[in-house]
Amino acid sequence: MITRLINKFFRQGDLTIALFATLCFGAVGGIFGSSLNNYLADVHNLDASARGWLELPRELPGFLIMFLAGAMLLVMRETQMAALAMLFALAGAAGLAWFGTTTALMVLWVAVYSLGDHIIFAVEGPIGLKLANSGGEGKRLGQFGGARNLGTIIGVAAVFFLAKFLGDRYDLIFGFAGLWAVAAGILYWRLKIGHKDVRSNRIVIKKRYGLFYAISAVFGIRKQIFLVFGSWVLVSLHDVPVSTIALLYFIAATIGVVLRPLLGEVIDWLGERTVLAVDELLLLAICLIYAFTSDLIPAPWDLYVLYGAYVADNVLFALRVARTTYLKKIAEDPADITPTISMGITIDHAVAMTLPIFSGYVWEVWGFRWVFVLAGAIALAGFFLGPRIKIPLEPVVSR
Repeated sequence: MITRLINKFFRQGDLTIALFATLCFGAVGGIFGSSLNNYLADVHNLDASARGWLELPRELPGFLIMFLAGAMLLVMRETQMAALAMLFALAGAAGLAWFGTTTALMVLWVAVYSLGDHIIFAVEGPIGLKLANSGGEGKRLGQFGGARNLGTIIGVAAVFFLAKFLGDRYDLIFGFAGLWAVAAGILYWRLKIGHKDVRSNRIVIKKRYGLFYAISAVFGIRKQIFLVFGSWVLVSLHDVPVSTIALLYFIAATIGVVLRPLLGEVIDWLGERTVLAVDELLLLAICLIYAFTSDLIPAPWDLYVLYGAYVADNVLFALRVARTTYLKKIAEDPADITPTISMGITIDHAVAMTLPIFSGYVWEVWGFRWVFVLAGAIALAGFFLGPRIKIPLEPVVSR
């Protein structure tokens, strides 16, 4: 009976299988995102400076992804790369669950998981674009974002209930992430997308994509500051437990299930120029909230405002697909898309690897608020990149 149901499922179209694969990986990401900082603080007693230094090995795979993706594209398609990524995610999850007994081993397993995570970043956009109709790229990528958020809900719900009823059992938490990675890997492997397509180029560096690279760099800075220090404010300054962080993730993911597909349609409707500019202005507001809420609003209301900012920032990450749709519209060749996304990831990690170290130093010497003042200044710089976006009347690759 179970075998029959599984076979029936795999007879579904690639879109259905790809959405379920995205959901499964969303569960993995939700578990890691909602528990990693608490794990680092509780098990390995990292302070803000050490947490910043950890980003160097954690983000090294992202910096190298242009070369790693180029090598993998020699022998496999994007869907096969996604399946391989899930093997790395499984190894990283299992390592943290049972073998992260020392700081050195913890760093190793975090880096292994990160390798899988960054391979997915490079290929999830191209996979979604291959399943999109012309003019509906934002809508399709928004649907994939909604599926990822639904998976995140499942992942953070598991963390929440495990923490509430069994305590902070990080072995069970990361072990559960590994199971979802296995499911995602099987689904990605079964996809047939791209079997007859021209293989993607290995490495692409073109002046034409210069603005995409610049937007990627700004996004990388924004991403790192909030991924590292947004939750670190809650964990280290307000002693927020892992169950509450998981609940915040759950709320953000629930909102995202509905909002991400809608935001994808907004990108198709308003265009990347407007959407990316508004995103930076909203990010600037969130930076100011993180920096000054505790000075202006008395406890415990300040914490509730920070919760709101944390959720809002997680929801705004949905707008990153505007970079991918912008690239699709200016690409000279469909084979440029995956390697150019990989190049963008490498560029954003070139700055993202070192910025947390500097930000951790700023935190320790001048205080946490200056980290977010810095992030606000970068958001303002990103706002001025938006007006430079020019979309051709027709996608270049369709001509």
